[in-house]
Amino acid sequence: MNEIANEFKSLRMPGMASCWTSLLETRKIDSLSFYEGIQMLLQAEKSQRKENRNARLIAAAKFRYQVTIEELNFDAARGLERAKIMQLATCEYIKHGAPILITEATGTGKSWLGTALGYHACLMGFKVAYFNIQKLFEKITLHRIEATMPKFFEKMAQMDLLIVDDFGVKKMDGQQLLDFMELIEDRHSRKATIIMSQLPVSDWYDIMTSNTTAADAILDRMVHSAYRFELKGETMRKANN
Repeated sequence: MNEIANEFKSLRMPGMASCWTSLLETRKIDSLSFYEGIQMLLQAEKSQRKENRNARLIAAAKFRYQVTIEELNFDAARGLERAKIMQLATCEYIKHGAPILITEATGTGKSWLGTALGYHACLMGFKVAYFNIQKLFEKITLHRIEATMPKFFEKMAQMDLLIVDDFGVKKMDGQQLLDFMELIEDRHSRKATIIMSQLPVSDWYDIMTSNTTAADAILDRMVHSAYRFELKGETMRKANN
């Protein structure tokens, strides 16, 4: 009977192999009909493949933290409303290519919230990429040196969700603005983007004055149709110290 488990493994069906072994060990196999046994094996394989896919998506996203929506501290006074988050948990915003803007002071949970939404998107089967803004520009610079820019932008354009953290930590130079505009332009109304920033949206224009035309284009594509979170309250980091 173990030969069957080995055959499942050789056919790259680890879920079926594990389920078959479990049924043998627990002596449940004799109490199942042929139909019930096949159904259990197929479900086990389906669940295993989904788990493996989710693990690959989460690893590829390169999140700074690992946090689920269930771990968020919902508090309407802080600007974190449960109903609004649960609406986003359906991932309809990803299907519609809608942006999400999360702002407020350091430590109020911007990165925590953005990561939770991204992590949940991976569990729902979407491709996600997470970047700190400075590391994003460093990566773009490296691709420019290696003459692989088109390939990188094409890859980013195919991401179902792009998350950019620490937006606005410093002013962008002209080339950075053009690169960021291209990223946003490729995604506009097609793919979702989450941006987290210490600055209120009303101050974003000030960090993009090196190219006002690009600034206008970026803000026009990001602001008007976005879901907005303006988090409030004292830093959450105090509680962890």
